[in-house]
Amino acid sequence: MLKKKYVKSKDEYEVTFELPSEAKQAVLVCEANGWEPVEMKKSKGTFTAKLRLPANGRYQYRYLINSSEWLNDEAADAYAPNEHGTTNSVVETYSVN
Repeated sequence: MLKKKYVKSKDEYEVTFELPSEAKQAVLVCEANGWEPVEMKKSKGTFTAKLRLPANGRYQYRYLINSSEWLNDEAADAYAPNEHGTTNSVVETYSVN
């Protein structure tokens, strides 16, 4: 699940990425931060991570579970093919202006 909160003063979105899972570990990787892994925090069976993303963009991302399994977000705004023959999730941050 994606939760987006527009931050008007900075023309960006605070996006909360949520992944329900019984996995031991999950990380978010996103093109908006150079595909650097972001450790997700687990609470009550759901992993969460927050990123600030510029408004008016489309950003690809995926989840890496237990350092071995790649997952897409079922609640993604869209999907895009990647160079590995699979797809990435996409989050869109279009301004409300």
